[in-house]
Amino acid sequence: MNTQTPLPAPGAPLQHYVSIAPFDLQSVEAMTPEQSKVFQASQLRLMWWKFRRHRLALVSGLFLAVLYFGILICEFLAPYNLHTRNMDYIYSPPQRVHLFHDGQFVGPFVYGRRMTLDMDTLKRNYVDKQDDVQRIRFFCKGDSYRFWGLFEGDRHFVCPAENGQLFLAGTDRLGRDVFSRIIYGARISMTIGLVGISFSFLLGIVIGGLAGYHGGIFDLIVQRIIEVLQSIPSIPLWLALAAIMPITWSPILIYFGITVILGLLDWTGLARAVRSKLLALREEDYVLAAQLMGASSSRIIRRHLIPGFMSHLIATATISIPGMILGETALSFLGLGLRAPITSWGILLTEARSVSVIAFYPWLLLPMLPVILVILAFNFLGDGLRDAADPYK
Repeated sequence: MNTQTPLPAPGAPLQHYVSIAPFDLQSVEAMTPEQSKVFQASQLRLMWWKFRRHRLALVSGLFLAVLYFGILICEFLAPYNLHTRNMDYIYSPPQRVHLFHDGQFVGPFVYGRRMTLDMDTLKRNYVDKQDDVQRIRFFCKGDSYRFWGLFEGDRHFVCPAENGQLFLAGTDRLGRDVFSRIIYGARISMTIGLVGISFSFLLGIVIGGLAGYHGGIFDLIVQRIIEVLQSIPSIPLWLALAAIMPITWSPILIYFGITVILGLLDWTGLARAVRSKLLALREEDYVLAAQLMGASSSRIIRRHLIPGFMSHLIATATISIPGMILGETALSFLGLGLRAPITSWGILLTEARSVSVIAFYPWLLLPMLPVILVILAFNFLGDGLRDAADPYK
């Protein structure tokens, strides 16, 4: 049986099998609802879908968001004022929070303490008084403070009992609550990375972008400057630049001085990475098309070249911010960074520079814990953002 389609007769018009209806740009009739949702999604939405599949990065982002929100209201969150001294409880160890007393549910509370002095070692020993139940209060009145140095207030999220104590992370040599000082110190330590990375990115993208796009003598000079700066050991350079800041400067000027120093020392690696990327991307056809259409160099770099390696920039930022936090912590720990009355995690760690202090009062090392958690969170967040923004995945 012959199943072949017969050929048309010579001279006969051919039959058309293509629709001659006008093409509808918005037509998605051949797509399922799921395919249509992906097809019409914006680039930011696609990035968000990829990012939220990275569970560790998502948790890290939420953790950092909570911390950055907390530094806005640290006066409200801290149980005590930054400078409150409890002279009867010097070097008091952390108190445990309990829920049950004598088998009955009481709610969150701590036991009162009694101090005895060891005359052989002159060490203060604290013993819980099991009959002194001190319930923790919430949304209560406590130490007065100036919110952001502007408004008077005395409301706190958590407070000790009336005439009681609440030292969740112990106290230091002046009887100041370490937990409250960690909360206050987060405002400086976590913002110094953001301010420093702003300087670093501004210099790195502008200088590296111009060097990679134009090349020539400017590129040669920039590369020699970068090589000189990178050949200098970073820690001695930090120490030298921090030491030249006048001791008469106010704490705010010292704060911005440290951020500028960290930003000026961190831009070289980013500038070299931007230069290498632009050297490769400037030869693409779309760059030539933009040049023929009269686009300026700044527009080509900003709108066409930088988005091509945005994932690299995101990864660099999330690595640089923890590096700047560690830089400020190291300078302050060595006594060459921020100084009192400013409080940062590095300044808090200066209390634990002595081996004997660490041996007798190990809770003074607790400010190291948020430093570790923040650095890990930034690294995990950077991994997720890099994968989400990578155009080649």
